[in-house]
Amino acid sequence: MRLSFAALVAGLLCSGSAHADTLVDHVRGLTLNAAGNVERFNGIVIDRDGRVLQLLHEDDPRPTRLDFAADGRGAVLLPGLIDAHAHVMGVGIAALTLDLSDTTSLAQAQGKIRAYAAQFPGRPWIIGRGWNQELWQLGRFPTAAELDVAVDDRPVWLERVDGHAGWANSKALAAAGVTAATKDPSGGRIERLPASPAIKKGPAGKAQAAPGRPAGVLVDGAMALVAKIVPPPRPEDRDAALAKAQELFLSRGVTTAADMGTSIEDWQTMRRAGDEARLKMRVMAYGDGIANTVLIGGPGPTPWLYGDRLRLNGVKLYLDGALGSRGAWLKAPYADAATSGLPFLTETQLKNLMSRAAMDHFQVAVHAIGDAANATLLSAIEDVAQTYQGDRRWRIEHAQIVDPADIPRFGRNGIIASMQPIHQTSDRIMAEARLGPNRLNGAYAWASMLKAGARLAFGSDAPVEVSDPFAGMAAAITREGADGQPAGGWQPQEKLTRTQALAAYTTGAAFAGFAEGKLGQLRPGWQADFVLVDVDPMTDSADMIRRTRVLQTWVAGKPVWELGKK
Repeated sequence: MRLSFAALVAGLLCSGSAHADTLVDHVRGLTLNAAGNVERFNGIVIDRDGRVLQLLHEDDPRPTRLDFAADGRGAVLLPGLIDAHAHVMGVGIAALTLDLSDTTSLAQAQGKIRAYAAQFPGRPWIIGRGWNQELWQLGRFPTAAELDVAVDDRPVWLERVDGHAGWANSKALAAAGVTAATKDPSGGRIERLPASPAIKKGPAGKAQAAPGRPAGVLVDGAMALVAKIVPPPRPEDRDAALAKAQELFLSRGVTTAADMGTSIEDWQTMRRAGDEARLKMRVMAYGDGIANTVLIGGPGPTPWLYGDRLRLNGVKLYLDGALGSRGAWLKAPYADAATSGLPFLTETQLKNLMSRAAMDHFQVAVHAIGDAANATLLSAIEDVAQTYQGDRRWRIEHAQIVDPADIPRFGRNGIIASMQPIHQTSDRIMAEARLGPNRLNGAYAWASMLKAGARLAFGSDAPVEVSDPFAGMAAAITREGADGQPAGGWQPQEKLTRTQALAAYTTGAAFAGFAEGKLGQLRPGWQADFVLVDVDPMTDSADMIRRTRVLQTWVAGKPVWELGKK
């Protein structure tokens, strides 16, 4: 029988069991083929196991023995998009707590915090994220006193938009015991008020100023001083956060995400969802450090679970902080501050951790944003790869600021450049201020990475940015923001072609997670993950691509999200 598209969706959404062959016809389908070129088709047949059985072209006969058939009504059908760098549980938790990402001034943020606290008077802590002093045009970090103005009756802890700094009120600092005497931890910094004029004797009897009181913001490694006493989410909170995260990813056409920094609690939440058939999207997990990775995977990466919906691939390590909080580790001082950032590890420590992971065949993914961090990581890979050979696919996460002299090194040892195009448009003005005009040639250098021989995998770093691959594609092909600025693109030599941008969100992202042969393309035998949209990213304008509407998202041959339906 032939059902309407809406009827098919309703029937399949209600069905938890495997279904017989399905035809989705009358679509403007496109996928990348084995040669990396765009292949067009107008129908897709899916087998009872949720895999692609056949791509149909204009003159191909349609199968007649079907249990389900749907008319796509001319929608564009793309392979399911892959977010190669996201924080899955972070997306859900951010959506269910206080979100300051839309605030454009300190006063607006204070008002939103005050209103949120009034809405939830019984919560012992107010937690949230998303503030950005750059958008507020403060020219500095906010203070505890400014947070006290909004809430002073209980602790408040709010992570910066990039997750590399936290803003605490006085109650939170007191609860954590963070005082003027608290020393900066390794890889972290406590922002302080001007030092007291009081004089004390130093180790050699020399007079020195007393240390300043904590101002309210803790950067990178110092965040743990407060974060460790924040009440953790309950299991039911985590379950709700995962459900919300999946809804948000699927609504943007993302069928798979690489989860960068999976804790054992995150993993167990995903396992509960898988056990109860609530895991709709696919997750390639990277454990948060060696301890979590070994706790989750034991002797090595896990197999694919729940019909290829969940796998532990490897480990996520951090080498430096973020550019916005001046924690990214640079070869020369910042243009707007007397610091070069914060290395979290020595090169010896980094190589030891990489070796510990590699000996058990865990894939290694390392956060490196500044040019010093990237150079150090490249040297570590070159050294460790001599011992741990084979197809390792060493991942460099972000690779935002790279010395042009180091870019050719990305083409060696099978390195994956895991980058986020939307960071370039969001960070452009801030990056110019942080680096100055003469250090931008290696910034967000996507085309140069490809020319060097690196494999590109694109993501969002959600919840730092919205997981929106269409906005990312538009940024990648134009190097312009949604406002069209700067006209012609920022560092335009780094623009990508449309095919290159699509590949980074599909075949490249799948390859980066050892998922080629399953995901990233629509080919017979591969998973039937796809998205139906109203825009063709190969032909429509960048502005149209940014405004793409996702109509349907399918995973394993079943619709899991539809526009306008809950």
